[in-house]
Order: sequence, then structure tokens, then C-alpha cells
Amino acid sequence: MLKLKIITPAQETFEHEAFPPLLIGKAADAGLILADPAVSRQHLRISLDEKGSLTAEDLTSTNGTFVNGVRIEKMATLHGGDELRIGNSSLIIRAWENPQPAPQPPSPALPALKDELVRALMTRNDFKKWILQSRKDSEIRREMEQQLREMIPPLAPDLSPELQEMLLREIFDDLIGFGRVQKYLDDPSVSEVMINGSNEIFIERGGKLIPTPDSFLNEEALYNMIDRVLAPLGKRIDERSPMVDARMSDGSRLNAIIPPISLKGPVVTIRKFSTSPLTLSELISRGTLTQEMADYLRSAVTSRRNLIVSGNTSSGKTTLLNVLSSFIPHDERIVTIEDAAELKLQQPHVIPLETKPANIEGIGAISVRHLVHNALRMRPDRIIVGECRSEETLDMLQAMNTGHDGALTTCHANSPADALKRLEIMITLAGHDIPIRAIREQIASAIQILVHMNRFPDGARRITQMAEIDGMEGDSILLRLLYSYDPSRGSFSSSGLPSHWNLK
Repeated sequence: MLKLKIITPAQETFEHEAFPPLLIGKAADAGLILADPAVSRQHLRISLDEKGSLTAEDLTSTNGTFVNGVRIEKMATLHGGDELRIGNSSLIIRAWENPQPAPQPPSPALPALKDELVRALMTRNDFKKWILQSRKDSEIRREMEQQLREMIPPLAPDLSPELQEMLLREIFDDLIGFGRVQKYLDDPSVSEVMINGSNEIFIERGGKLIPTPDSFLNEEALYNMIDRVLAPLGKRIDERSPMVDARMSDGSRLNAIIPPISLKGPVVTIRKFSTSPLTLSELISRGTLTQEMADYLRSAVTSRRNLIVSGNTSSGKTTLLNVLSSFIPHDERIVTIEDAAELKLQQPHVIPLETKPANIEGIGAISVRHLVHNALRMRPDRIIVGECRSEETLDMLQAMNTGHDGALTTCHANSPADALKRLEIMITLAGHDIPIRAIREQIASAIQILVHMNRFPDGARRITQMAEIDGMEGDSILLRLLYSYDPSRGSFSSSGLPSHWNLK
């Protein structure tokens, strides 16, 4: 029997403890009746599929069903904490109990057997060297599996094949994978994993932070996991260098920080990136922007306007930048510059460049500024800088002002106006003795369009402001607001399209 808890728009908890499936709508026979004019009579059915997963099925409703801001075509799998938007009503799935028979708990002796097998592996091998050597995980896994299958029968002759496979998987995850967070990295619905010391793990799903019941055995296990990830990448972390950024083989970005800088033990943040980037139509269906705004941005990119995407952390700047880059014609040569490569361009002629930190002697660092200088010598048709955050800002503006039109970049800011102020500050903090008016003239001449992204409490990412630089008046840069998003109305409004350049 399923026990389903739903937080209704009136903040009441609705519980459904029996199946057949739960019908939601305006019909009198619906299990959960929503008095909402935008809700269909039979709008949605929540049920279990043959695998025991909770599913939401849209019953060809008039206004559709949205799960975490994404409209479902027909059916979607639900997880705890998911938001269902039905018409103007928002429902939160809090918990459910799977009616399938609970699996039998493993033998109490299994953890002890696992520890004994790990100790035996350590005895057989120079464990640290064996795990950290620059070899493919598949090779290490194959060698480890061969040794474990030889060791298990003498230690546990009666162990069932199912428990043996479970034991091998756990050992693989702990020794050559990501241990207790491997399952979240394998889950496509999880976008970020945050390890706050060995006892606390959070994930982000649907734009919301969710605590997990998992933890690492101890700090040593967490340190070993960090070392395993960094070793093949030629990077290290220790007391002399207690912070590190790394791009993993699947494109995910890892940041780790350890004591004495971190007071909570090792802290690891892993941002996953989809193997198939979001498309413009998906952003429109999620409510990130409207079709009219999309047409405007497409015309701006193809007309070689210089554009900056601003926003706070995890607001969707890079995702939008990736979509904007898809508008660049396929016959142009594109050079991308990033601290950690995240952009996934589909054009055939793309040259990705990535910064390099200093080596153990503190020399050999290659910054974004170095790469911008070098990119200008690479005959680029377009330059895309993942983020302007320091002294490279002036170089980027000068490139925009010297014939390198159609450049795209991002910066952290709270609004388009704040983005312009931040550009000023980044130029002055870099040690350039340039009058403020001259800096503003450079900005007003170089940049045509600013797009600002925000992440909302429900996890949705939207463009909240889109503005065009309209020259200068005195010492001030003029901004013309083109589009804005009103959270109270839940809709976009237009202030009129620009008149001084032609939309195509």
C-alpha cells in the first residue's frame, strides 16, 4: 500500500494510502480535487510503474503538467521533494512508501567481510600506488575483481551470488569510485553533489537542495576519494595547497577544500554536466524565456552583437551561454576560454582553451588573460569567455572594440546595472590607471546587450531582465530595459524592441 504525502496549495498535507492510482483534477470523483480554473477535470494520475517507481501521468490536460518547471510530454518519474505545477496550483511531493516487499537486509557479517576483503587487498598490493596510478578505471576494476573473486569463497563459501555482487559493487565504489556518493553521480536527476565533511552529504535535484542519509566511513575514506580523483588529472591537494578545481573525465567540475582552510573537514562540491546540453525549446518550455525573447537573442547573436550574461551562482548563466552559442553559424571559427571547460559547442570549428594552475614550485600558471591575448592571434571569428572575473576584463572589452564582434561572456552580478559596475571594478582592481569615464566609454562601446539570470526558491532558472546599452549621457551609461520577469504575476513583459539596429 502506497503512503503518498502531498503539500497542497493551502499548505495542507494530503495523504493517499491506497491504490488504484490517485486521480487529481476538478472532477467530483477525483481523489484530490483542485478548485482551479486552469486544472482539467481529469488532469493527472499518480501511480506506480512495474518497477515500483512513482510516476505522474498527464491525462492530455489543457494546460499541461510541470515537474520542477519542466512540462512533461506524457509521463515522468517523481522523487521526494519534487514540485508538481498543475494549472495555477503547486503541489509538493514529500514522501511515499514503496508497496513492494522490502528487500531482505544483508547478513550482519557482511560489513566485517567487506573490511576483511579490503585489508586483504591492501596486503596483496601496494595499495596507494595501485589505486592512484595513471591507468583506466576499467583496468583497475578488472584486476581488483579478479583478486576479490579469488578471496571471497574461502572467507564466505555460503555467500549468495546476489550478495557477492552487492559486495563487489560497494568495494568498487569505495576504492575506485566515489564511495557513498557514486549513486548520486549516476543519477541523471541530480545536478550537484555537496560533501560537507565526512558526515554530511547534500544533493541538488530540480534546483533544490536535499539532504541525504549517506555519509563516509571517516575522513580518511573521504581523503582517499579526493586523491583518487585528482591523481589521474595531475593535480594534488595538501596543507601547502588546500584548494583545488578539477575537471573530471565526464566533464563534471570538482572543487575540494581541506583543513586548515576548511573548519569542517574536507569539503567537496561536484557539479555535473549533462552529456546532452539543453536546447532553446527546452528552456522555453521550462519558462526560462519566451519565444519572442528567444527570437531577439538569436538575431542578436547572428548579427554579431557583443553580449554578457549576468547572474548569481548556479543561476543558469553557463547553460544560457551554451544555448546562445548554438546560434553562431557553423562556418565560423570559435575560440572558447574557460577556467574549467564546461561549454559544449556543436559547431565543427571550435578551439577550446582552459587555464592552468601553477605547479608545485608556484610557477607556470596560465590565466584567462593569457588565453585572451593568445586567442587574438588565432584568427577567431568569435571569442567566448566562460566568465570575466579579473584582469582579463579590459582585454576582453578591447577585443570587442577592435573588430572581434559577436563575443559572448558571463559575469557574477545582481542585475544588468550591477554587471556594468562590476566590470568597472574588475578593471580598476587589476591595477589599470584609467579614468572612470574612459572605462565607461569602453564598456558602452564594446557591449550591446546584457541578459540577467536568476534562480528562484522553487529551483526554476529564468531570465529576469534583458537590457540594451543605449550609449552614454554625461558620465553615465544608459540602459534600455527590453524584457523583464514579474514574479508576482509569473509572466514576462516587453518594454519594446530596440529601434537602432535591425532584427533579422
